[in-house]
Amino acid sequence: MSIDPLLQLLRLKARYTHGELADALSLSEDDVRARIAAWESDGTIAGYQAVVDPDRAGDEDVSAFIEVKLAPERGGGFDRLALRIARFEQVASCYLASGGYDLMVVVEGTDLREVARFVSEKLSTVDGVLSTATHFRLKTYKENGFLFEKPDTPERLSVAP
Repeated sequence: MSIDPLLQLLRLKARYTHGELADALSLSEDDVRARIAAWESDGTIAGYQAVVDPDRAGDEDVSAFIEVKLAPERGGGFDRLALRIARFEQVASCYLASGGYDLMVVVEGTDLREVARFVSEKLSTVDGVLSTATHFRLKTYKENGFLFEKPDTPERLSVAP
């Protein structure tokens, strides 16, 4: 099952008017309004956010991507631990992942020391956390489909004979 075209448009740009969405999808404005209201009510649409370029906004906060290895719990797997970790105020995002670790946790802090304190004093002390590996964001090129640095001229690949 693929995602509803109306939801796809909202993911691209949540600021479309109901009229613009209705025109794009050949729907009535009332239908669009009702569907969006239903999705907001049932939690399908959890919220709306602006994608902000941290460099242009003068944001000097630090973001880190933390790989977390967990010991799964009997009868609950990773869910209880993941939700416990996700509730920390420093955690911006938390994902169950495949590969060599179990969770990918995105943490934000005012500086490197704050993130390090979070890892050493809070995250690594949670029962069931086996190990962590922290990677700091150095620069953002693209987020949620938005490129932050657009080249002045389209990049062309060189042609070899």
